[in-house]
Amino acid sequence: MKAHPDPHGTPDVTPIVPGSTLVNPVTGELATLIEAPWDNADGRLTAELMVKPGGRFTGEHRHPTMLERFSGIDGELTVSFEGAVDVLPVGQTLEIVPGSWHDWWNASDREVRVRVETVPGERFMHMVETLYGLAREGHTNEQGLPNLLQLSVFGAEFADVMEFRSPPPWAQRILFTVVGMVARPLGYRGTYPQFSRTTMAPRDGAGEAP
Repeated sequence: MKAHPDPHGTPDVTPIVPGSTLVNPVTGELATLIEAPWDNADGRLTAELMVKPGGRFTGEHRHPTMLERFSGIDGELTVSFEGAVDVLPVGQTLEIVPGSWHDWWNASDREVRVRVETVPGERFMHMVETLYGLAREGHTNEQGLPNLLQLSVFGAEFADVMEFRSPPPWAQRILFTVVGMVARPLGYRGTYPQFSRTTMAPRDGAGEAP
């Protein structure tokens, strides 16, 4: 795993429009934007997620204040929800209320496509963009997680969006605070300009999807 990205990297100001994609080559995820959170009154983020065989998220987690919905489009997404594991059927929707422990992965031998909605979605979008960016540039392990120094400042930055189940959230808060005191002077940041189109790109709809 490489060291942290350049904390003063060149900002990516490519406009985010429907059809824009975010790719995580490590976990096998590709998200295509359908609706940006700043384009509707609810702050809803809607995307189509494609997961390669063996692809998965980075581990069991919960969202403290965010509602999340998964709707099956094609293939079989395996979902762990509050300890129960099942396959999300095509055409059905699973609603995950704030504070619910969950995880998901593709245990099949073919690609899976699901529609994902998150409300509110902007902070979640920035978090995913940052995590995917770290993975693309080689700053995560084979599970898609950054090293402890990077994770401490990333986790603290997005604690309002997501908490991992292990270690327990209270331990994470202590760990992130202590390790972050070492990480920040070394140049680690919770977000980086080159991974922050969500906050830095124009929102007037100009431009073409990448």
